[in-house]
Amino acid sequence: MTDSHRYKKAEFAARIGIAGNLALALLKGIIGYAAGSKALLADSLHTASEAAASLAGGAGHRELKVQPGRIPGNPELTKAIVLSTIWLVLGLEIGLSSVKSIVYGVTAPPVKAAFIAVILSIVLKEALFRALYRNRDMASSGSSAERRSGIYSSLTALAGTGGAMLGDYLHMPFLYYLDPIAGAVVSLLVLRWGYRLISESIHSPANRPLHQKESDDLLDTVQRIKGVIAVDELRAREQGHYVIVDIKLSVNPRISVQDGHDIAKTVKQTLMKRFTHVSDVFIHVHPYDPGYPYKSEDPEHDDLPTVLH
Repeated sequence: MTDSHRYKKAEFAARIGIAGNLALALLKGIIGYAAGSKALLADSLHTASEAAASLAGGAGHRELKVQPGRIPGNPELTKAIVLSTIWLVLGLEIGLSSVKSIVYGVTAPPVKAAFIAVILSIVLKEALFRALYRNRDMASSGSSAERRSGIYSSLTALAGTGGAMLGDYLHMPFLYYLDPIAGAVVSLLVLRWGYRLISESIHSPANRPLHQKESDDLLDTVQRIKGVIAVDELRAREQGHYVIVDIKLSVNPRISVQDGHDIAKTVKQTLMKRFTHVSDVFIHVHPYDPGYPYKSEDPEHDDLPTVLH
């Protein structure tokens, strides 16, 4: 598979992920508003913020796919700051609304549709994540921190809506307060998310080289993969929440083009599986030049242990 095909597949998978989050956010927002659930409204905002963060980082990510060495410019920084500010305002608004509900009293729980919507969103989001994760060559998964935050948000909303409805079933009105309490907690997650995004956008370079120790770990992993004779160059750069790796490696000049692509695919999948903060890997495969004093041209005589056999 060529780099162009891999890029198109990755773009398609990224759009699917963003569209899925937006659809879930819209569904939860509509049902949360109709059901009177502060927790579900806040959770819908959190889901939408994940999609917005992906959109903000996606533009610079696409630039690196076209020109891996290029540093994204100010438009990506501006977009991230604007989106972060919007989410800070919306998160504060829902948080204040939840606090007002707690202060002035809650007389009824949200309707059952809110609880069902939370469960459905958790199932659909997990299914979407697993579908994209199953083929890592197609998609760049979000960072583990993003996913954990989304899980915490949905579980908090589930506890809030479920607890409030349980209070109605057990005739315990004080449990109604669990829904706005959950809404306030999720709003804090949204505020934290927005603050972190805007802080990193302002104080961190848009495209910063990875620390030497982490780059060395990546290099060591690639060198141990069977079929890789030489790593001519490895550049790893942080871009927002992502780490982009660009590698030039040499393989046995006598193998087929397909074998070379298979080695490149193995390198990419190994790095993205072992290093969860790696968002994407660009690999340029070249025939090994015996004049380059690195390793033996014949990988069968290489005593260095490998990751895969």
